[in-house]
Amino acid sequence: MSSPTFLGHPRGLATLFFTEMWERFTFYGMRSLLVLFMTAAVVGGNNPGLGLTEGEANAIYGLYLSCVYLFALPGGWIADRLTGQRNAVIAGGLLIAAGNFMLAIGDRTLFFLGLVVIVLGVGLLKPNISAMVGKLYDDMPSSKRDAGFSIFYMGINLGAVAAPLLVGTIGEKISWQVGFAGAGLLMLAGLVQFHLMRSTLPATANDASAKTPEERKKAWTGLAIGVAMFAAFIAAATLGAFDLEPVAIAQKVGVAIVLIAAFFFGYVFLFGKLTSEEAKRVAVILVLFFGAATFFMGFELAGSTFNLFARDFTDRSAFGSFFTDGQHPASWYQSLNPLFVVAFSPVFAALWVQLGKRNLEPSIPAKFALGLIQMGLGFIVIAYAAHLVVTGAEGTKVLPVWLLLTYLLHTFGELCLSPIGLSAVTKLAPPRYVSQMMGTWFAGTALGNLLSGLIAGHLGADDIASAPGRYLMIFALACTLGLLMAIMIKPIKRLMGTVR
Repeated sequence: MSSPTFLGHPRGLATLFFTEMWERFTFYGMRSLLVLFMTAAVVGGNNPGLGLTEGEANAIYGLYLSCVYLFALPGGWIADRLTGQRNAVIAGGLLIAAGNFMLAIGDRTLFFLGLVVIVLGVGLLKPNISAMVGKLYDDMPSSKRDAGFSIFYMGINLGAVAAPLLVGTIGEKISWQVGFAGAGLLMLAGLVQFHLMRSTLPATANDASAKTPEERKKAWTGLAIGVAMFAAFIAAATLGAFDLEPVAIAQKVGVAIVLIAAFFFGYVFLFGKLTSEEAKRVAVILVLFFGAATFFMGFELAGSTFNLFARDFTDRSAFGSFFTDGQHPASWYQSLNPLFVVAFSPVFAALWVQLGKRNLEPSIPAKFALGLIQMGLGFIVIAYAAHLVVTGAEGTKVLPVWLLLTYLLHTFGELCLSPIGLSAVTKLAPPRYVSQMMGTWFAGTALGNLLSGLIAGHLGADDIASAPGRYLMIFALACTLGLLMAIMIKPIKRLMGTVR
């Protein structure tokens, strides 16, 4: 009798699919509201916000997203050394839910502390749930693994489609706090499903490499020191021991991410006892790190600049009769990208499998090149939309089709790069470093998110006149790097060895 399957894949994929779906519902629901809430006026309306400037809000947004992904690195280490991946996912989910409930209380200090708690939760959950997906395919062909990650990616985006429509509508039209609370409740639902279906997960999902009492004591001591230092920093910041200027902090964190990545890769190369083949493959992961950083620098403007462009410069009168202000929520546009992913993920997954059968499947660096170029092309569209606003009469608003086309091109780029990057890291990483190397992938994403927040500060309503030119600069950067990646396909493939 054959083992149960999910869409022709291991049954454990369904467990991880639905857990990640609810986690992403929580994440994208809160994400769709974050910049809108922070820039909403403190007074003068029925749904007050924090009253921050767009520059401050975008820097905080970028800082928050970068930390979400940066903390995937210690989250992977904790799972590898101490808790195992399954326990790390459970602990992370509980922290995510708790953080959202802190946002819902309505206190300014608790709001920012809630963001910190969510950062810690996602850092534990995100790399380890992806690593477990990779373990399901240890004895299967590469094309099957890529298809599995594409299906997993579709689960991510099912949650992301629904979240802005539900949480975004509640947050914008009723109460920001009720929206945050709803996001937290759905994370708890995902954890219940994960616990009930835990028997379908890989047998090694709860293994940890620190097995002797001495190893575990050393690892727990290191973790305790790290947590104490982090707690002391947060406490000092909360008590006003130093100035928390968002843009300056974001710039410093950007430098820190680069230094942390350099230290980690340097440590692995020098002291990780890598074989020659492993060292070459880790070098490819380093290349993918910079490719991911560039891609997400442009892609993650969706939750900041594009969200504010939808609010301030897009005609939202369609379906406006359902709302007292005659405008549908700006957060709805955050559903476009995941909606396109849900629609086209099966197409891309089937495409890679069919091309693989004919030995025509593009290599990993070729897919990265395609992803970067398509992301860059999306900025030509939004640059023209911004040009229409700048050259139009005061109060000019453009049709939603411009955002729709931008998101469509970015989605095609994402489907060529993001699930393939996740899959590639699990294939290229030495087995003893899988979760930590997955953390480096998310560190690249973190760097891109941080740069995105800093760039977004120059692309809001206060600086719309310069927006078209700045969008075209992002187009040029993304396409240039994509073309360089295309030129380097053969050298990168040689470094990858037998991995495809």
